[in-house]
Amino acid sequence: MWIADNWKDYEVLDTSNGEKLERWGDYILVRPDPQVIWNTPHTHKGWKRKNGHYHRSAKGGGEWEFFNLPNEWTINYRELTFHLKPFSFKHTGLFPEQATNWDWFSDIIRKAGRPVKVLNLFAYTGGATLSAAAAGASVTHVDASKGMVGWAKENAVSSGLGDTPIRWLVDDCVKFVEREIRRGNKYDGIIMDPPSYGRGPKGEVWKIEESIWPFIELTTQLLSDDALFFLINSYTTGLQPAVLNYMISSSVCKRLGGYVEASEIGLPVTESGLVLPCGASGRWQKSF
Repeated sequence: MWIADNWKDYEVLDTSNGEKLERWGDYILVRPDPQVIWNTPHTHKGWKRKNGHYHRSAKGGGEWEFFNLPNEWTINYRELTFHLKPFSFKHTGLFPEQATNWDWFSDIIRKAGRPVKVLNLFAYTGGATLSAAAAGASVTHVDASKGMVGWAKENAVSSGLGDTPIRWLVDDCVKFVEREIRRGNKYDGIIMDPPSYGRGPKGEVWKIEESIWPFIELTTQLLSDDALFFLINSYTTGLQPAVLNYMISSSVCKRLGGYVEASEIGLPVTESGLVLPCGASGRWQKSF
């Protein structure tokens, strides 16, 4: 398992009964997590000192209950700064477990010794975009949500990356990739973090089990002949690491060689000393 264990401003304090207790900077949140199927005693004192608690509804969705939590605050990861705020659907604007992937491709970019072009698809609030830019890459950031792209820009400015070569695009990722192929554009690294289900700006439907394989085959065409890496993340339980490995091996490796690794990703839990699983990632890297 690849573990995001270099955080200072974030930690999973405890987990129990379908929920995780998290510290986001100075604030403690309780949020639901479908992986937490165990019910252990609430021994960590944070359970009684929470600043926000997202209660899931039996009818679907849910709502926040706040206890002295600001509307927005920031946390840092290495040199990056991220703005956080509670969404109506439990999220905060950041997936901390992805830091293990940020560190992986940032190291590849820094060691490349040449200009590196990166494409970040389904780019959300820009954690991967900013990590790649901070490592020295020029990045194309694509997300279907105008609000998310605006949020990512705010994170870039706060991280001192406002003037770096980042191209911000509000677009449907599939249609963007199709146009880039026609334009003949190429990238040295591609990152994708597709949702399980989503809609594009014009109502385009995305269902990951139906859409991901043809999209990987399509996106592979944008990798340069001297490409460095390809990364795909999945939060869908049906897409196990071995499935990600198989898809990348059958597309990227078939054309460019190199090697593939796939694994669960996770976050350390302070109270238990164990690791909370948070999805899976598949990584392709050029052979050196």
